[in-house]
Parts: sequence; C-alpha cells; structure tokens
Amino acid sequence: GIESRFKGQQLHSREYRDVQAFRGKRVLVVGIGNTGGDLSVELSRVAAKVFLSTRSNTWVISRVSDHGFPFDMVNTTRFNHLLEWLLPSALTRRIRFQKFNSWFNHTNYGLASSKSSKFKMIINEELPFCLLSGTVVLKPNVKEFTESSAVFEDGTTEENIDVVLFATGYNFSFPFLEESVRSAIDDNRSLYKCIFPPQLEKPTLAIIGLIQLTGSIMVGSEMQARWVTGVFAGWNKVPPPSRMMAEVLKRKPPVKRNPYERENLKMSFISYMDKIAVCAGVKPSVLRLLLTDPQLGLAIFFGPCSPYQYRLMGRGRWSGARAAILTQWQRTLQPLRTRVVADSSGSSYSWCWVCLLALPAALTAGFLFSKYPQPRWSPWAHPQP
Repeated sequence: GIESRFKGQQLHSREYRDVQAFRGKRVLVVGIGNTGGDLSVELSRVAAKVFLSTRSNTWVISRVSDHGFPFDMVNTTRFNHLLEWLLPSALTRRIRFQKFNSWFNHTNYGLASSKSSKFKMIINEELPFCLLSGTVVLKPNVKEFTESSAVFEDGTTEENIDVVLFATGYNFSFPFLEESVRSAIDDNRSLYKCIFPPQLEKPTLAIIGLIQLTGSIMVGSEMQARWVTGVFAGWNKVPPPSRMMAEVLKRKPPVKRNPYERENLKMSFISYMDKIAVCAGVKPSVLRLLLTDPQLGLAIFFGPCSPYQYRLMGRGRWSGARAAILTQWQRTLQPLRTRVVADSSGSSYSWCWVCLLALPAALTAGFLFSKYPQPRWSPWAHPQP
C-alpha cells in the first residue's frame, strides 16, 4: 500500500489549497473526474511534470458549445431529452460519441474508446491542450507504489514522484442522525424521490442535494427545497410511509451494491426536475403552451431547460419568467457586445416548427437504421459474378 511504501507527500484533493506549494515538483494525480482534471491543468502551470492516472473511459467536454454558447444551454433541452428517450440507446450513444470526437479524437489521446459502453464525462476545455503539449501525461491505473515511484498496470514506471494527489471522490455519511435512520441511508435510492427517508412516520427530515444530475446540482437542489418547504408548511403532500417504501424498493432492486456510490446518484436532469416539479405543483405544460402561447412553448421545448421554466406557474410563480425565457440567448451574449459586427442571421422560430413536424419521420428512420443496419458500401468492392 501507499501508506507503508511511498515516502513522498500524499494528500486528498480536499486538502489542496495553493498551487504554489507544488512548484517544481513531479506530481501524480489519481482520478480523472472533474476535480482531477481541473487539478492537473492548474498544477501543469507550476509543476515540473504532472501525471494523470485513470482506469476509466472519459469523454472531455468543453464548456463552450455550438456557436459559442454554454454547453448546458445547447444540450440540456426538452427536445434532446425526448430524442434520447425515444431513440435506441446504441444510436444515441453513437451520435454522442461522434459529437465528442468532433472536437478531438479521444482514442488518439488515450482518454476513451467509442467501443466502450461504460464511460463518464467531465467538463474541461484545457486538458486536451495540456495533453497535447506534454505538460500533463495520461497514465493507466496505478498497480503499486515504491518509495519514490509509481508502477502502472501497463508495466510502465514513473520515477522520482514527489507528490501523490488523490482525486478519487468522497464517501458521504450522516453522523449527526440517529443510527436507526443513518443505517438506512446507504445511497439516495433509499430515499423517497431521493429526499425523504420513508421509514419515518412523518416527513420531518429531508436530505437535500444527495443527487448527481446531468445538469446543474444547484438548480436541482433548489427544486428539492421548494417541494420540501411546501411539505413542511402543509401546502404539498407526500404518500403514506408504506407507499413511499414500496416505491423505494421498486427503484432499488435487490442487486449487489455498486462500490462506486456516485454511480447510484446519477440521474437525468430534466426527468428528475420534472418529477419533483409535479410534486411541488410547478411543472409547466409544454403542450398547453404550444397551443396557447406558441412562442413560449417552442422556446421551452427547443431551448435551454433553464430554472425559469419552473417559475411560470404554481407557488413561487414569477411574472418575469416568460420574458426571461424568451431573452436568455440574447442576454447570454450581451457581455460580449464590446465590439459589434454585422450579423445576417435572423431570430425566427420557423426552424422549430420544421423540427417539430419532422420529428416523427426522424424517429422512424433512426429506429429502422438501428434495427436493420445497412451493409457497409465500399468503392473498391467488386460485384459478385
């Protein structure tokens, strides 16, 4: 183990404070989550060498997406969510990998293979440039440590390691709770809607933020808090404990527990937000808005699933939500208007109607393509006699 053999400095990412403490040192970062990627990039500016060890396929995504807009604004939409729900998972995964590789080929960088079904995604636009320049060197999983070196599973060894920095995540716990409650919360699947312990007679305890969404954790936590405060105040209701326990058991099948607890916390941002919004009575009706306010309905369906959508109705309704939704694209670019140039593009919603009408045909074509793949054509193939 590293504790008994490695003689250099070793610490967890939670102990990281000042990058200057690593100036001129050879640093090994273990773990390539968002924290590991950020630490590697920052350390590469002052360290003599940074090695980044990973055992998983990782797709690196830039915060800046199509047309220079933030990634979540472009990708976290109800339209994309519907496509992912309707299309075969193999097809959506292929489309996603092609999109990721359009920035840079992850296989060439040793990060991920499109043939793997198990992968994770991190946000880091600087890491590819660090790998390309050699300031960060990607390595496989660590096999063992010696007094001053690390031996990796591919048989390679890196000598003269000064610091090992673990960015391997956290184990969550609730030591302030009673043992009867604490022992039942092994992950968020033990909680009703990932919030309420179902074994309590009354909903007097709520766990906020024990989720990992494909979107903003702050927005998800706020939605949880809106529902919880409504329950505590008596505005919203929860089912009796027996029904809550039944749903928890249905969501948590009797399988071997995943050793990586964070895997159990991952959920679709839009699915979970809508689920909690229904409980809180604040979920917008896209179909009704398409009929009564087409401009707003199209913006909600094709545009970013921003928190404004959950302020259109119900408790906590905001009169400025509609205007905020319709102007969010322009307001995002407003800080960049320090030099204005001519733009020939228009702001029409006609393309949204085209997409909406073409959606059934696209879904049918995608299903047929996935179920009945066509033989690969080659210009060098010779016809059979």
